[in-house]
Amino acid sequence: MQKKVIYTLIALFFVSVAYKGQRHEIGVQLGMSNLVGDIGRTNYVLQKPTRNYTDYGIPFYGGILYRMNFNPYQTVRLNLGYSHIQFIDVLAKEQYRRNRKLSGTNSIMEADLIFEYNFFPVNDEQKGLLSPYIFGGLGAMYASTAQFTIANDFYKDSKGDPKAPSSFGDFETREEYINGKKLTMSIPFGIGLKYKFNYNWSLFGELMFRPTFSDSIDYSVINDDNINISYKKKNIGGTDYDLGKGEYRVEADKRSAEILKKLESRQIGNINSKDWVNTISIGLSYSFGRPPCYCD
Repeated sequence: MQKKVIYTLIALFFVSVAYKGQRHEIGVQLGMSNLVGDIGRTNYVLQKPTRNYTDYGIPFYGGILYRMNFNPYQTVRLNLGYSHIQFIDVLAKEQYRRNRKLSGTNSIMEADLIFEYNFFPVNDEQKGLLSPYIFGGLGAMYASTAQFTIANDFYKDSKGDPKAPSSFGDFETREEYINGKKLTMSIPFGIGLKYKFNYNWSLFGELMFRPTFSDSIDYSVINDDNINISYKKKNIGGTDYDLGKGEYRVEADKRSAEILKKLESRQIGNINSKDWVNTISIGLSYSFGRPPCYCD
């Protein structure tokens, strides 16, 4: 469903460009992204990075953008970006987080469709002008996420082959944490300042906030759809065994329920509060195409 929404928005964006596009901008942005979640610091911008770059990398944002200016004040923008974020409890102000000492990183691919409103006619044909602007839109984020697997499987013999269970409880139940990728939505909004110079060039800086629809960007929560329970079945010695049926399934579900109860107790923070990924950046863009007439 989320992918369909994204594809529809991108299609509508390019249709609008073909219909009304009279002046275009392409540009690049560089800056720093940070997480506001259940692990690490809680200030919304300019979080202090750790000096341990080997383990945590550098908090970073890089992106490219396309703007379609359809009047002197209003712009529609498509952003494609990459963020590397770090979340480290020992850098937090809250003592309970510093005592907890959890940490991690995440790498995020982002796509945002944004509407901008400039307070001055910076998109008009002129040599130079400075204008603040505000913006908001809809975004998608493809981020690493914690996944959890419970595997009900047969024991192995000395040769590594599956061994027939001697009773309904004679099998193993393994649990495993893995990292996967998942798409989530965000609502980017913020403020910026744009300086147009030499007719075609613009230098801009902005502060973007992105509340997301996910609480697992810092891996503090494992959502139900990221939990997988499997039941092996095998023909051993001419007999079919299925751990997903009958008394085997009853025992497997009992074990799985106990594991899930422990998993729930390990989850951190407020599950009703979603993660934010915020960015402070500067950018440079170039305008091209025939000058806008901005006429009725």
